[in-house]
Amino acid sequence: MPETPPARRRRKDARPSEIADAALALFSERGFAATRLEDVAIRAGVSKGTVYIYFPTKEDLFRAVLRQGLLPNLEAMEQALAAFDGPTPALMRQIVDRMLQVLDTNLTAIPKLVMAEAGNFPAIARMYADEVVRRAMQLVTRILQRGMDRGELRRLDIQSAIPSFVGPFLMLVLWKHSLGQHTDIPMDPRAVMETHMDILLRGLEQRP
Repeated sequence: MPETPPARRRRKDARPSEIADAALALFSERGFAATRLEDVAIRAGVSKGTVYIYFPTKEDLFRAVLRQGLLPNLEAMEQALAAFDGPTPALMRQIVDRMLQVLDTNLTAIPKLVMAEAGNFPAIARMYADEVVRRAMQLVTRILQRGMDRGELRRLDIQSAIPSFVGPFLMLVLWKHSLGQHTDIPMDPRAVMETHMDILLRGLEQRP
C-alpha cells in the first residue's frame, strides 16, 4: 500500500494551485494591472516569497491561471468530440452546454481581462491567443469538418465561420463583466445560446 504523504507535503504540493486560484479571484476583481503578487500572496495565505518561488513574474502566474482554469475545459470538449458518435448538431449543443457551465464561473474574467488589457500587456494577449484561442479554433474546425464530412452540414469556409460559432458566447462574457453589472436589462445566457444554435444550425444545414 503506498505511503500517504505527510500533511505538510500535501500542503506544499497544493500551493501552486491555491496561488493560481487566488490570482484568478483577484484578476476578476481588479484586472491584471492592478493585481500585485503581494496581494495574491495575502489572498492565498502564503508569504510573498512563496509566490515568487512558484511564479517569478505576474505573466507566469497568468499562464498558470490559464492552464489550471481554462485548458481543462478545452480538454473536456476535445474528449467529448473524440468520444461522440451521434449527429454533429447534437455534439455542437453538447459543447455549448459546456460553454454555459464556464459562463457560470469567474473563469470568464480571463477573456474579458485579455481584451481590456492587451494593449498594455501584449505578452498576456499572445499567451492567451497561443494557448486558448488557437486551440479553441482547432476544436471548432474539427467539429464543423466532421459535420461536413458526414453530410450533416453544408460546405463552407470553416475559418470564416468560426466567429459565428463563438461570437455570442464572447458577447455574454463581456455583458457579465461590464454592462450586466449596471443595468436590469434582461439577458438569459441559456436562452441566448439556444436561439443562437437554432439560427446557426438552420444556416449550416445540408440542403438538397
